[in-house]
Amino acid sequence: MNRTTLFEPTEGVKVSLLPSTFKLGTARGAPTIRRMFSHVVIFWTRPENPKAADELIAGAEKYLRPVPGIAHFHVGRMAKSPRPVVDQTYQVALNIVFQNKKAQDDYQVHPLHTDFVEKVFKPNCARCVVYDFE
Repeated sequence: MNRTTLFEPTEGVKVSLLPSTFKLGTARGAPTIRRMFSHVVIFWTRPENPKAADELIAGAEKYLRPVPGIAHFHVGRMAKSPRPVVDQTYQVALNIVFQNKKAQDDYQVHPLHTDFVEKVFKPNCARCVVYDFE
């Protein structure tokens, strides 16, 4: 196994980590992973605006994606699922991963984020739920 291979589940199959995303070290021989900071937002759009989901996604792309400090950005519509455990009451979700909590803190006060809240979120969303975790 080389330094970027986390494990080899089957002969010939390797699961690798990108060095820019994870810091590998050793703690008693096991790899250590740098703590990232994830910011997940679930949006319920205003039912009186049938274009609200499209406007929310376009606004997130315009205002949020360019904010510095983002390691991963994904925004999209709720994925339909036959599984009853999957919440299907929302319309749009946003998943942003930052290198650390400071990058997320900087994002929260960045002018592009505040523009998104005022120009896109408030006119198009009835409510949201935020999940932040390290």
